[in-house]
Amino acid sequence: MRIIKQGETELVELTASYNRVLAEDLRADYDVPGFDRSPYDGYALRSQDTSDQTPVFFEVVGHIGAGSVYESYLEAKQAVRIMTGAAIPRGADAVIMLEDVTSFAEHEKTFVSINKKLYHHQNISFQGEDVKKGNVLVEKGTVINPGIIALLATFGYAKVPVKKKPVIGVIATGSELLEVDQPLEPGKIRNSNAYMIISQLDRAGAIATYYGQLTDDVQESLTKITSVIDEVDYLITTGGVSVGDFDLLPEIYQHLEADVLFNKVAMRPGSVTTVAKMKDKLLFGLSGNPSACYVGFELFTKPVIDYFLEKHEIGNEKQVAILSEDFSKKNPFDRFIRGYYYLEDGKLYAGPAGKDKSNMVHSLAKVNCFIHLPGGDRGYKTGDRVNIHLLT
Repeated sequence: MRIIKQGETELVELTASYNRVLAEDLRADYDVPGFDRSPYDGYALRSQDTSDQTPVFFEVVGHIGAGSVYESYLEAKQAVRIMTGAAIPRGADAVIMLEDVTSFAEHEKTFVSINKKLYHHQNISFQGEDVKKGNVLVEKGTVINPGIIALLATFGYAKVPVKKKPVIGVIATGSELLEVDQPLEPGKIRNSNAYMIISQLDRAGAIATYYGQLTDDVQESLTKITSVIDEVDYLITTGGVSVGDFDLLPEIYQHLEADVLFNKVAMRPGSVTTVAKMKDKLLFGLSGNPSACYVGFELFTKPVIDYFLEKHEIGNEKQVAILSEDFSKKNPFDRFIRGYYYLEDGKLYAGPAGKDKSNMVHSLAKVNCFIHLPGGDRGYKTGDRVNIHLLT
C-alpha cells in the first residue's frame, strides 16, 4: 500500500499562480512569433536591390506599426517604414536598421538612401523562431515563476492548472509552552516551533492549519488529534516524541492504532524524529528542540510535500561546498549543521550559521543550508569538500 500520496489538480487565476506547481505540461497552441516580423525599427525592402558599391534610392511607400499590416506587395526599389514587432510585408526579405539610412523628400514623396548591401532574410524574426506549435514549453511539476507567468499569459491561460496544496495540521505539545503574546513565567518558554513550522510549510508550498498547543495529558492530546486528523492531509506535532516521563506521543500513537514507521534516526540533530501512519495520513512527530525540529521538517516532511505536489525535484537541492571551519570532533552519527553558504572568488563555501546545538534558536535566523557531515571515526577540517542542502 502506498504510504505517501499525490494531490489533485485545481484551476487558479493567472494572477494567483505564482509559486504554485504546474499540474500539466504547458504546450504552445500556435507559433511564436505567429508571423515573420521585424526585430528593429527600420525599413523593410528587397535585399536584391541593395548595393555596397553605390547608394541606392528607395521610395517609401508605407508605414507599418506594431499590430498593423501592409496590404500591398512590395516592388523593386520600394521600402516600407517598419516598427519593432511589425509583420514583414509581402515581397520584402530584409530589414535595414533606421540608423543605416538617410531619408529625404522629393516631389511630395519620401525616399531613403542606402549604401549597404543586405543579404536575404537579414534582420527578420521568423514565424515559430521562438516557439513551435505543439512544443512543450514548461513541464508539469515545475514551480511557476514570473517568466512562466509570461508564457502562460502569452498562450491565453487566464486559468492555470496547478496542484492543490496539501493541508497540514500543526500542534505543539508541552505544558511548558506559552503563546507568543503571553508574558514569560518561571519555567516556561514561548512556543517558537509551531510558528517556525508554519512558515516552513508556506515555503514548501503547503497550507498550514495551526491547532494550538497540547499539555502533557494523554487523554486531552488524544481527543485533540482524533478531532482534527480528518481535516488535514498530514499532521505535524512538535515535542513529546522522546522517552522522557512527559513525552506522550508514543502512547498516543498506540491509542490511535497508528503504525509507527520509524521513531529513531541515526542523525544529529533530530534523532528522535518519528513518523507514523494512521489510515492514509502521515503523522510527523518532530523534536521539541527548535533546530532539531527545523532539520526534521526539511529532511522528512518537505520531501513528502514535494511528492504530493509532483514537483520535479524532491527534497532540497544539493551542492558541494568547501568547509570554512573545522569540525574536529568525530561523531558516529550523520550531522546536519545549520550552515551559511556563500560565494568567494568563484568558489562555494559553507560554514556554521551560529552555535551548533539543537536547542538553540539564534543560528536559524541566518541559516540557508545544512552542511551534511557523514558519521565516522574522524572529524572534518577547513577546506574539506562537503555536501550541502540548500534551503529555498
